[in-house]
Amino acid sequence: MSNDPILGLDPDTLAIRAGIERSQFNEHSEALYLTSSFVFNSAAEAAARFSGEEEGNVYARFTNPTVTAMQQRLAALEGAEACIATASGMAAIMSAVMALLSSGDHVVVSRGVFGATQQLFGNILSRFGITSTFVPATDLEAYRAAVTPSTKMFFIESPSNPLTELVDIAAVAAIAHESKALLAVDNCFCSPALQQPLKLGADLVIHSATKYLDGQGRVLGGAVCGSKVLVDEVLKFLRTAGPCISPFNAWVILKGLETLKIRMAAQSASALELATWLEAQPQVARVFYPGLPSHAQYDLAKRQQRSGGAIVSFEVKGGREEAWTVVDSTRVVSITANLGDTKTTLTHPASTTHGRISPEAREASGIRESLLRVAVGLEAIEDLKADLARGLAKLDV
Repeated sequence: MSNDPILGLDPDTLAIRAGIERSQFNEHSEALYLTSSFVFNSAAEAAARFSGEEEGNVYARFTNPTVTAMQQRLAALEGAEACIATASGMAAIMSAVMALLSSGDHVVVSRGVFGATQQLFGNILSRFGITSTFVPATDLEAYRAAVTPSTKMFFIESPSNPLTELVDIAAVAAIAHESKALLAVDNCFCSPALQQPLKLGADLVIHSATKYLDGQGRVLGGAVCGSKVLVDEVLKFLRTAGPCISPFNAWVILKGLETLKIRMAAQSASALELATWLEAQPQVARVFYPGLPSHAQYDLAKRQQRSGGAIVSFEVKGGREEAWTVVDSTRVVSITANLGDTKTTLTHPASTTHGRISPEAREASGIRESLLRVAVGLEAIEDLKADLARGLAKLDV
């Protein structure tokens, strides 16, 4: 079964059928190949496989049938020519950067990116001569002003974590391409079920497959999707450096992709209801959710995404003490930093996901002590409201 989008299959069908290549046993469910290496029929075949003259599996660090199936399915859903899977979402970002950039190159980064992503671009990559400039996520002129003669990549996250700021992907793609740079988009919050950045002009799409692509909080994984030319460069890096995904994790994510659409639809609907409810609570100062008319990029969200997504962030009236009171009063939601699970999760970003960046950087990104992030799962929405209401009722407003 080919995953080529020119077949005209609907993405809902591709999520079920793309990437299937049955073995001699003609199994219906995709096979899991737990092997580190593959046997060749001759020395000549081995040499041809290692050199790349002949397609086929060589060593599971960079070729494995189960991983290939996951890559083909995700590429089909993103409308990409190719995809390479990695050990985690951060491994995907690192692989793309190390494969496509060199010492002396410059990256323009949207300021609201995930805390570990800020650490990577702001601290680690600078040790290797790759510099970065962080700009306000929604300020198009700031992106243009940040360009230097050495700018080779723009990296954005839309929606951002945790404030759900949206970047106008098409507009930033135009700015990037004017400067002969690539645009990479972290599509973790939306997944291809809600947004396809390549269709908006992006060159690369980055995923933490740990989140919605798996969907049940079971395994780590990442991916880079894009043109075959670019992805082949990432594959070269992965083959040598080794930040690869395990076949088992790829198999879990492969099966997770089959239910991606229905999970995202249900979780997004619940998130909108929860966000609407939170806006009406007197203890809540502000709600951040792209599906609400009060969101600063509501109109862009309607153009760029299929729904508001499943992440709702909100500020309580007060500070860390009040926010932690809400967290500690819950009995249903899980207090954990992961997201994309069928189980609703709640986190205090300033002390967890963004705790390693400086207070100044947190303030610049809008990550205040009063902020909480809810990744809405599949529980009954009334139970989620009641769980949050328990803590909100304890706040003195």
